[in-house]
Amino acid sequence: MAIPVMYNIRSVRARWVSAIVAVLGIAGTVGVFVAMLALAHGFKTTLVSSGSPDNAIIRRAGATGEIDGSVNLDQEHVIQDAPGVAHDGGTPLVSPEVVVLAAFPLKSTGTDANVQVRGVSPIVQKVRTNVKIVQGRFFQPGLTELIVGKYAEQSYQGFGLGDMVKFGGGTWKVVGIFDAGGSAFDSEIWCDSTVLSQTYDRPTNIFQSITLRMTSPAAFQSLKDSLTSDPRLTVQVDRERDFYDRQSQTLTTLITVLGFLVAGVMGVGAVFGALNTMYSMIAERSREVATMRAIGFGAGSVAISFIFEALLIALVGGIVGCVIVLPINGLTTGALNWQTFSHVAFAFSVTPALIAVGLVFALLMGLVGGAPPAIRAATRPVASALREL
Repeated sequence: MAIPVMYNIRSVRARWVSAIVAVLGIAGTVGVFVAMLALAHGFKTTLVSSGSPDNAIIRRAGATGEIDGSVNLDQEHVIQDAPGVAHDGGTPLVSPEVVVLAAFPLKSTGTDANVQVRGVSPIVQKVRTNVKIVQGRFFQPGLTELIVGKYAEQSYQGFGLGDMVKFGGGTWKVVGIFDAGGSAFDSEIWCDSTVLSQTYDRPTNIFQSITLRMTSPAAFQSLKDSLTSDPRLTVQVDRERDFYDRQSQTLTTLITVLGFLVAGVMGVGAVFGALNTMYSMIAERSREVATMRAIGFGAGSVAISFIFEALLIALVGGIVGCVIVLPINGLTTGALNWQTFSHVAFAFSVTPALIAVGLVFALLMGLVGGAPPAIRAATRPVASALREL
């Protein structure tokens, strides 16, 4: 015979002070845990959204990123003629790009951060269709003009529309602000690739990478086979989305591991809090437990009843923790991308899946904290409990 659920609800209400202590402990643990996962998920989402399923990125074979890549102008011409490359009015949608790092002060701290400056082709907006100019205009080829990602404009000093910026031995004018849909490009500064190479005294026929638009995502394999088998080329070909996914893995893994470690330490404290709460609740109800056993409720029913009570408290704590962390969803922060050593701005991303993970974690703490006292209450001899009445 099962003990009615209302018994547990009334018990929690009657002992609300102890229940609140357990709820707050679990809520704090779940809140920190979900926040760390939201941080990792936000960073990964920002990097992955930089890649389009219709785009491929070509780099020197063996290059780990873009900075150490090298593709020359002759190779670019070969790539333009490869099967699967999309065209616009006869013009291949291929953007050879130069990537450098430059230090600029952050608005928040005044300290310098490495910023990725990308020299692009004038047709880059037809290759990366998620990039839209929202203020000002696109740069004019051949001039020292910049367009700045929306997060870069918000994060770094001196990048407002019309500002003059000095770096690389040149003076540049900010002529536009672009929105790249919350991707990593929003933390970058773009300009003409030829001008950037000249400013940094680099050969104008050498690029770090080439990004191209394919006729369709299905054209990738034939494009890759054609380029990697061509004896004139020594390149590696990746889907742009896969490339940026790999770029996110180092920091995402680190944040996730730290999240589990911090949540684990806090979880131990929350479990001990739940244990203490449940033991005290059960101690106060020795007479009730003995009476229930005497009138016919089995040990299994008693154990299940108290485990349910612990899970109920844990669920409330999990819900409170998730509600507390909801306001950080969309909050922008920044971190160093360890793959590129550049500063990337990104937003916390609290998703339904992460909330579900947080609730499961809360219930797990409730189960671990509630099972031992529940078993102790259920297995205590009825006769000795009744003698204490």
